[in-house]
Amino acid sequence: MRSTFVDACRRKQVDHTPVWFMRQAGRYLPSYRKLRSQKGMLEIAKDPRLASDVTVDPVRELGVDAAVVFADIMLPLEGVGVKFRIEENVGPIIERPIAGREDVEALADFDPDAHAGYVLETIALAVEKLAGTPLVGFSGAPFTLASYLVEGGPSREFQKTKKMMYSDPEAWDLLMSKLTRLVAAYLGAQVRSGVDAVQVFDSWVGCLSPEDYRRYVRPYTSAVFGGVAGSVPTIHFCANSSALVEEFAATGAEVISVDWRVPVDSVWDRAGKDKGVQGNLDPVLAATGGGAMEDAVAGIMRKASGRRGHIFNLGHGVLRDTPPENLRRVVQMVQGWKGGA
Repeated sequence: MRSTFVDACRRKQVDHTPVWFMRQAGRYLPSYRKLRSQKGMLEIAKDPRLASDVTVDPVRELGVDAAVVFADIMLPLEGVGVKFRIEENVGPIIERPIAGREDVEALADFDPDAHAGYVLETIALAVEKLAGTPLVGFSGAPFTLASYLVEGGPSREFQKTKKMMYSDPEAWDLLMSKLTRLVAAYLGAQVRSGVDAVQVFDSWVGCLSPEDYRRYVRPYTSAVFGGVAGSVPTIHFCANSSALVEEFAATGAEVISVDWRVPVDSVWDRAGKDKGVQGNLDPVLAATGGGAMEDAVAGIMRKASGRRGHIFNLGHGVLRDTPPENLRRVVQMVQGWKGGA
């Protein structure tokens, strides 16, 4: 079965612009809220039957062109010995953050089948339930995972992470090398389990300058994409990424996913016409709805007009108070766009 989403990722001619939403599997949907009143997020993610249902629900509810696996970027870290919890409205909290080389050396090797088999089973079940709708797999990027491990949780300044990067490059290289092998193995297993594309979330790397990204991060991210190259389309996402578009293009990712701070048409100019571009509605506009949202959707579609390889998405994840009817309206507008596309 041909997929509009996969074809767009590969810059083929499509009959409409495909649309899906980051974090579409979860917290804004009444069905998920009902489930969450009974079970924790990680409990759901580790139950393939429940997680596959949550994965599929948005396709039925919204009519999007792709599903995304319900999981969390922190899950594979459990397999290498990292203990963490996820606090509501805060994010992941690491029990024992990495402070130096000894802590990095203590990280175990990652085996996707042994350590994340439930995610792979979720993928297999979701593929069966989706009956042809493509499924996006994902992982956190080495830098973003490293920042959680070193900072101990979410951060604004990333001071501890940058300090290790600058002052102990050997420990940094060891940490990033281990995480690169983890991410590559994890994504490879997802591909073998049936996903149709993979997205690497480097959510926090926008804190770096282009020079630091090039020196301390890009070789590892490039190795991740090199490990799955040619199997399924690859997508690179980062928030606050305007300074790094050219660097992301050099990682080997086929699609560059940007936030609302970057004009979507400028990404092709900066990254190259051979790249797909994903984005980039402000999630607050999706939560707000009405004329402001519709004007923004139309503006993005006009900027992408005539370009192959556009996948419509938000510039970050769906906010929990977003009315589903707003997202349905976005899907309706994008899939039915006739304004010069």
